[in-house]
Amino acid sequence: MLQHFFLEITPLANDNYVAFTFFVGTMAMMAASVFFFFEVGNTDPKWRTSVLVSGLITFIAAVHYYYMRGYSLETGESPTFFRYVDWLLTVPLMCVEFYLITKKSGATQGLLWKLIAASVGMLVTGYIGEAIYPAETISWVWGAISGAFYFYIVYLVWFGEVAKLAQNAGPAVASANKTLAWFVLVGWAIYPLGYILGTKGGLFGIELVADRTAAAAAMDIVYNIGDAVNKIGFGLVIYALSRKSSAA
Repeated sequence: MLQHFFLEITPLANDNYVAFTFFVGTMAMMAASVFFFFEVGNTDPKWRTSVLVSGLITFIAAVHYYYMRGYSLETGESPTFFRYVDWLLTVPLMCVEFYLITKKSGATQGLLWKLIAASVGMLVTGYIGEAIYPAETISWVWGAISGAFYFYIVYLVWFGEVAKLAQNAGPAVASANKTLAWFVLVGWAIYPLGYILGTKGGLFGIELVADRTAAAAAMDIVYNIGDAVNKIGFGLVIYALSRKSSAA
């Protein structure tokens, strides 16, 4: 059965950069998962959940990337549905990390649910616009709603409750939160850019790219690289925080 499984693997063409980045993303995030899972036992108990969540984020992404690579090779299409399923599972977990690192300084379950609700709202409305109405001008409305949820998360981690709690938690947590906040502001910004380029609604109803198929292929490469950097980077920041706090 295992031999049959490997024989079913579709060959990867040298010039198929989309599939190549799916493959690299799979391997990178699986390697990160193994690292985080092995390090949980060597982590101070108060940070173990945070490191475990980091491993879950990259593991879930690695599994989805494996399937997205196969889908891309077999159909030649962008795996929008699988990508959003991945994001719907991993992005809320990335938001949970903000709650976990500020929990000791007073973060409440109310804040946790705000972060989760905002991330889910961002993704659901983004999916509606990008998967259901990509060829219609109205897609920009769904993109705008998704963007509003995104900027609410940005506000929380830069200026709102998360930022204030992180400052009260000490310099190590404050520094880690600032780095994670940069990931949200800069690293996550590639996703609305991909939405704008890949939908007819574009930017406030203005279509910026006529060939959306070519734009989708280009953005798949950017998404794949960005996903690996953002998810692994998030985990490494949490891991570094756990080591810095343990040494203090």
